Amino acid sequence: MDLNAEVDQLVRQSQTWIPLIMQYGSRLLLALLTLAIGWWLINRVSTRLGKLAGLRADAALQGFISTLSNIVLKVLLFVSVASMIGIETTSFVAAIGAAGLAIGLALQGSLANFAGGVLILMFRPFRIGDWIEAQGVAGTVDSIQIFHTVLRTGDNKTVIMPNGSLSNGIITNTNRQPTRKVVFDVGVDYEADLQKARNVLLELAQDPRVLSDPAPQAVISTLGDSSITVSLRLWVKTADYWDVMFMLNEHARDRLKAEGIDIPFPQRVIRVVQETATQ
Repeated sequence: MDLNAEVDQLVRQSQTWIPLIMQYGSRLLLALLTLAIGWWLINRVSTRLGKLAGLRADAALQGFISTLSNIVLKVLLFVSVASMIGIETTSFVAAIGAAGLAIGLALQGSLANFAGGVLILMFRPFRIGDWIEAQGVAGTVDSIQIFHTVLRTGDNKTVIMPNGSLSNGIITNTNRQPTRKVVFDVGVDYEADLQKARNVLLELAQDPRVLSDPAPQAVISTLGDSSITVSLRLWVKTADYWDVMFMLNEHARDRLKAEGIDIPFPQRVIRVVQETATQ
């Protein structure tokens, strides 16, 4: 008799919890299936996003975008799975938003540098090996990171520049164009033969590193206080710019002097007036 009572009680209890098991078990099974499929899809999507970014960006940005998208999508996946099970996610989402806001306010400078790094890596205003001038610093680009860019100056100093200020300022890239214009100015005496001075400079431009198109020009650019400025203007390959400039500085004086053309020093006339002492 006792056994029958226990069986009846068990049956009555089963009629209560079996529907609950069926209800929540199906939810749990569906949630686990969604988690597995979503996890697999997120890994595929984040990898594809990284590859798409790598078509126009640096490898560092490719890896960062892949990792960031993977984390964000997986957080959204966990929130969705929790909601499917029946867990209230409103407060959870609010906590994530508040935490994100707090982190953003605490890392304003770093986030600005990150955004600048993304822009630099995406649009490539300069590349590794370029000589740039920005923020009062000039040097060769050694590396481009997410948060900063490393420059090596002409005297071999390492300068680390934050990408936020670098991306928002003026950048002069001397390596972007394949050719550069050399403007070489030299002052000659007012008594000098200007045509002869122009010919001397044009003869100096007969160098294999000087491009013939456009042709070199020698013009009279300025009538100064103590000299006339003759300007030689020519085009060279970007890699030859400084070598040609140094060559002109080295030979211009001797060639002009050999032709009897003087390069005057700046002069200043001082007149002294002596007043006669009154008796």
